Amino acid sequence: MNFPCELTMQRHHLASESLLPNVSEFAAEDRCNGQSLIHAIIGESESSATVILSRTTGSFKIPVISQSATCDCLSNRKDYPSFFRTIASDYHQSRALAYMVKHFGWSWVGAVNTDNDYGNYGMNIFLNTAQEEGICVEYSVKFYRTETEKLKKVVDIIKQGTAKVIVAFLTSFEMNNLLEQLSVQNITGLQMIGVEAWITAKSLITSKSFRFLGGSLGFAVRKINIEGFSDYVIKEFWDTAFPCSQTERNSSQYALNCSGYQDLLPLKNYNEDVPEQRYASNVYKAVYAVAHSVHSLLNCREQKGCEKGLTIQPQQVSNQFNPVGYYDASLPPDQRFVLNTENIIWVGGQLGPRSVCSESCPPGTRKATQKGKPVCCYDCIPCAEGEISNETGNLQQCPGEYWSNAEKNKCILKAVEFLSFTEVMSIVLVFFSMIGAGLTVLVAILFYIKKDTPIVKANNSELSFLLLFSLTLCFLCSLTFIGRPTEWSCMLRHTAFGITFVLCISCVLGKTIVVLMAFKATLPGSNVMKWFGPAQQRLSVLAFTLIQVLICVLWLTISPPFPHKNTKYYQEKIILECHLGSIIGFSSVLGYIGLLAILCFILAFLARTLPDNFNEAKFITFSMLIFCAVWITFIPAYVSSPGKFTVAVEIFAIVASSFGLLLCNFVPKCLIILFKPEQNTKQHMMGKASTKSN
Repeated sequence: MNFPCELTMQRHHLASESLLPNVSEFAAEDRCNGQSLIHAIIGESESSATVILSRTTGSFKIPVISQSATCDCLSNRKDYPSFFRTIASDYHQSRALAYMVKHFGWSWVGAVNTDNDYGNYGMNIFLNTAQEEGICVEYSVKFYRTETEKLKKVVDIIKQGTAKVIVAFLTSFEMNNLLEQLSVQNITGLQMIGVEAWITAKSLITSKSFRFLGGSLGFAVRKINIEGFSDYVIKEFWDTAFPCSQTERNSSQYALNCSGYQDLLPLKNYNEDVPEQRYASNVYKAVYAVAHSVHSLLNCREQKGCEKGLTIQPQQVSNQFNPVGYYDASLPPDQRFVLNTENIIWVGGQLGPRSVCSESCPPGTRKATQKGKPVCCYDCIPCAEGEISNETGNLQQCPGEYWSNAEKNKCILKAVEFLSFTEVMSIVLVFFSMIGAGLTVLVAILFYIKKDTPIVKANNSELSFLLLFSLTLCFLCSLTFIGRPTEWSCMLRHTAFGITFVLCISCVLGKTIVVLMAFKATLPGSNVMKWFGPAQQRLSVLAFTLIQVLICVLWLTISPPFPHKNTKYYQEKIILECHLGSIIGFSSVLGYIGLLAILCFILAFLARTLPDNFNEAKFITFSMLIFCAVWITFIPAYVSSPGKFTVAVEIFAIVASSFGLLLCNFVPKCLIILFKPEQNTKQHMMGKASTKSN
């Protein structure tokens, strides 16, 4: 794989010839004219050696241009102000390695590097980038070429590890040592990821090493592409490096010069491997960089030559280099390099190795990190309620009105719950409501048939019929609480309940006052009944009811009840209920009903001992006791009941209190009308009072 280079060029002069071994060869007068003997140093090849050389020459501003030293440490202009190179820094190569590993989905890798500046700096950049990209490194170990025992420990770690992909940031020397140990311990099945130092080194490819290196991937320096270089190698270079030719075969000089090159002569015209001289291109660039720099400083012009006698100092050549190639790290990771995966020969001939600490979690499960291990190592556990994971493995929280299905791989709409007419609980409540309304109508019919009898006429029969009518409405208003809440049904249910119950209690309160007034009227000289006759009784009922109507109108005007989707009680379903709108409005309606009920209970309790064969105050007292008990227990039950059970509790309270009023106020009279007609006389009803007066 090709690895683009970032090229910068700059020219310097030799600042101190005392640093060079061949200074003594120059005459003293040549060394005292202020002219530098050496303009630049091209080399070293390895990063560690280049570091030493650059530190030595840096103080004298002697430029060092390396063709293959890639250590990112050399990019520090403060420490190495006179170092330049015609190859890219390992900063780009190390990051590109991490992007390539991520590209293939290898989230669990091992890392080995040479224990020198080249390996340590390069591996550190790779590890940081891998962490940013979500790649977990099972181990990161290093050794130097002379550390045999440490190398064996490194191989043991590789053997014990589970990572199938190894990132080897090694020089070719350390890589050769590693391959030897892998061969000794017969460790195969690893996918090697290499760097430019060894990925194209033919010396590493042997019959034994291929089972370890087959399918290796990595970044390499570009192949040489210099016009005329191939011809130069097989002509000028050959004649210089191997000074013999076929024309000298008959001379004695031929025997002397060519005796050591007999095996090489057949290869003289072979040039297919010339492009593999990858670093030669960088050397070529370095030489030309120096040449162009000196050429510019000497004011060389075509056909005019260069100026003579110019003294060139290193300070004159700052910032003369121009970048001519780059690795574009600003592009997305999948565009920073090109991979033709069809031509890759993977280890074992498979489609591609898989190197993960834990396999991807199936849909419906989530990752749970294993204690003490990297985030790439996890167990797959079922998703929590309300969470899903799909084929991509992404954990998602279902939005507000959605919930996870049974498989936890899809969000579905939450079930909407309300008290519907089809539920058993609703059917039971409707049954008792209709029974109550039916019994009330039957009592009204019976009272109408017997309207002229004393027991019906007693205590204002008009209030009795109005009470029966209001009780019928109380039973029927409970039906408005069942079914899907709508804007109109929410407003109707609470206002109808409040008004009908006030009408009912007002009638009972009127009858209670009549009982008290009637007893007072029997006392000598009393005429109180003229102050609370039928007209006043009707007016009192109307006044009490109008107050409740006014409260309800204000409630509906300011903040009326409305349908509300409640998601607080249950996470897996939505409770569709009627929000009260104004708590004060609802409390005022209940409070007013309670106030009338307590007043009625107190008056009835005071009248319970009045002499009469049929003292209606006793039954009113008992009915009010039941009514108050029901609604007192309703409040905590209403507050604590969740969802549709809140509505059921309210319906139960309405039906139960209505039955209490119906049974206590009318059943005793009905029993007398139907089964004891002899007691349905004025004399019998007043008999107890007559006895006491005698």
